[in-house]
Amino acid sequence: MTPGPSPTPDFTLADLLEMHRRMLLIRGFEERVAALYRDGEVPGFVHLSIGQEAAAVGACWPLRPADVITSTHRGHGHCLAKGLDPLGMFAELMARAQGTNRGRGGSMHIADPALGIFGANGIVAAGLPIAVGAATAAQLRADGSVAVAFFGDGAPAQGAFHEALNLAAVWRLPVIFFCENNGYAEFSPAATQHVAALGQRAAGEGLPYVAVDGNDVAATATIMEGLVANARAGGGPAVVEAATYRWHGHYEGDPQRYRPPEEVEAWEARDPIRSHEDRLRAAGAGADQLKALEAAVGAALDGAVSAARQLPGPAVDTLTDFVVRDRPTRPEPLPPPEDAPAFRTMDAVRTALEAELSGDDRVFVAGIDVGAGGNVFGLTRGLADRFGDRVRDTPISETAVMGLAVGAAMAGMRPVVELMYLDFLGVCFDQLLNQAAKLPFMTGGAAEMALTVRTQFGAGRSSGSQHSQSLEALLAHIPGLSVVMPSTPADTYGLLRAAIQDPNPVVFIENRLLYGMKGPQPPPDHILPIGKATVVRPGTDVTVVSVSRMVHEAMVAAGQAAEEGVSVEVVDLRTVAPLDVATILDSVRRTGRLLIAHEAVVPFGIGAEIAATVAREAFWDLDAPIERVGAAATPPPYAPDLERAWLPDRHDIAEALRRLAAV
Repeated sequence: MTPGPSPTPDFTLADLLEMHRRMLLIRGFEERVAALYRDGEVPGFVHLSIGQEAAAVGACWPLRPADVITSTHRGHGHCLAKGLDPLGMFAELMARAQGTNRGRGGSMHIADPALGIFGANGIVAAGLPIAVGAATAAQLRADGSVAVAFFGDGAPAQGAFHEALNLAAVWRLPVIFFCENNGYAEFSPAATQHVAALGQRAAGEGLPYVAVDGNDVAATATIMEGLVANARAGGGPAVVEAATYRWHGHYEGDPQRYRPPEEVEAWEARDPIRSHEDRLRAAGAGADQLKALEAAVGAALDGAVSAARQLPGPAVDTLTDFVVRDRPTRPEPLPPPEDAPAFRTMDAVRTALEAELSGDDRVFVAGIDVGAGGNVFGLTRGLADRFGDRVRDTPISETAVMGLAVGAAMAGMRPVVELMYLDFLGVCFDQLLNQAAKLPFMTGGAAEMALTVRTQFGAGRSSGSQHSQSLEALLAHIPGLSVVMPSTPADTYGLLRAAIQDPNPVVFIENRLLYGMKGPQPPPDHILPIGKATVVRPGTDVTVVSVSRMVHEAMVAAGQAAEEGVSVEVVDLRTVAPLDVATILDSVRRTGRLLIAHEAVVPFGIGAEIAATVAREAFWDLDAPIERVGAAATPPPYAPDLERAWLPDRHDIAEALRRLAAV
């Protein structure tokens, strides 16, 4: 026997009718998308939520415009339930320039940050840390807003799920984790994917757990009203599991051999819309009223489809739009005078953070042991005492920390998060590769992403293969990310302040062997332009392009070459991405010879990109083959003798200079 709808004493007939309208809107939208996809009018992948309408509407029922949702690849229903315009969504799915995301996102990436829709997401569980970031922004602002993170029953197998729940619990964030359990993780029954039930997992994270019939819109809305109100009042996060079912396959075109037909038929008999109609009739709604509502929704959707069909696609000459926001135009400040008071690179980091925390309430700092511990190198010591909750210790959860930055940046904050070692990039790469770098583009420029990731690297102290790598080329290869690598205390101060003020995601890579280096302290307003290299030693015979600590090795080698009658010009990149090609080419055209020196292994490093660019743009200015100096193509060794042999230094650079000068 099919259970009837639950009683709804707290909802008026008008409320129940509005719930019905929203479910009809989702059902009608998805049915039309299925037809458009079948007829070739919607390209790419499409994952429909027919059958899950009640869960989406009920979950979003108590939400305000300022509240945030993050969604999944099956996100159309969530977006519509939060108030997104169907015309813009149809246009987006049909790849039109006036689509919700200007034709850059498509079905799996629908978003409208202005409505608190921080994006459907093609990466399973990726939205959960982003919702944690949005909730952190709400907590810091004390504005009473909440976040709801939708996820499917397959997501608890992901590390991002556990990291997000744990961080939310530790900080008591205003976020609800809402699971739409439709019984299948792609093609696999949920029972084959998990030993522990979601309620057990929630208890393990110390979070309240509520199960609800996800096909009952009023029951779901009632549960969510209580949990959202509690979160607004500072009661912390919770987990909801809504039992529901998708009538279509995992994707349109899925042959669905993994599901018995009788199972699908049984769930279709529990249609959440028809069940809600029974509730409406019991509450006094007439048949004509319900038919008129259904007809009005259908007509509006048909009109939206027709209007979307008339819209043009994106112009090809807009291909590169929305990858990087225009950054402030800054003049190159004068370097600090040599007789200025000396300070260390580690002082530069702390002073820059202090300046930005003091000058902008949107800035906050988070990371492992950055607060009470003051960072593993003592760089942030004292900041928590001065700025309180805006300097936050996190659990050892790099994915959650990076997602925190993404979500908080989308919410308009300017987070500065720390990745303790650059080598740890692998455990949180998705949040940089697929979220921070791509969301501005995939939302057609709507997503703000002013975040800074501070991290450090540096070989030479027997730190071994997992704590010594120079991985800047991985990051520089990702469109949308900026990568900064300073070499002096003054540049560290000026570039870190610029990074925090920049409207783009910036990875700021420090070399730990330079933390104790001393140099002249610049004035407090010293801010350098991102993407601008500098000539730190003029010369006429050979150009050396380098970055970070290797600049100092190059300077020593250039001094040795001068004693041998070779004039070497040294260019400090300061920023790896964007690359200042103009300064490099200008120098090479003067000297006719180029050597690139970096700490990373030689194959596929940034030196290869620089060499290829110079060979293309300044081939006829070259008087000798381009040389590269870098680490050997092995992981960093532990034994000191092996590490010295592996790591490039001033002697390797000097020898390469001699070879070039002899040509």
